Formats: sequence, structure tokens, C-alpha cells
Amino acid sequence: MSTQYLEVHQTRSGDLSPYEEKLAGSLMEIFSRGTHDLAGVVDGLNRLGLTAPDGNTWTEANFRAEMKRLGE
Repeated sequence: MSTQYLEVHQTRSGDLSPYEEKLAGSLMEIFSRGTHDLAGVVDGLNRLGLTAPDGNTWTEANFRAEMKRLGE
């Protein structure tokens, strides 16, 4: 992957919020265990005790919606 790609496509307008940092750390932990499928990621977040933004457990639907929101 080129540096140009990283600079252009991974630039943020500001620092991560505490929630975003916790979510990113949780996802890195889940991925490091070899889990990469959606159902496994959602299960991993729930097992780690990280709740969805609305305070409920993660589902595939609300995970997709949150990733879309964060990517905008």
C-alpha cells in the first residue's frame, strides 16, 4: 500500500473520540484473534462488553449502520 493512499484515504478532521478509540481497540483485538467475518466481529464486541451507541448489544444491522456513519 502506498503512503499516498494512506494519507488521502485515512485522514481525519480531528482526533478520535473516546468512544471511537475504544471501538477501534476492540476491533483490533477481535481481528488479532483471527476473526474477520461480520457475525464473529459482532459477537466479539458483545463478548468484550462494548455496547452499541444506543446502549444496546451489537447486531449486524447496527454495526453496519455505525460503520457507515463513522465512514462519512
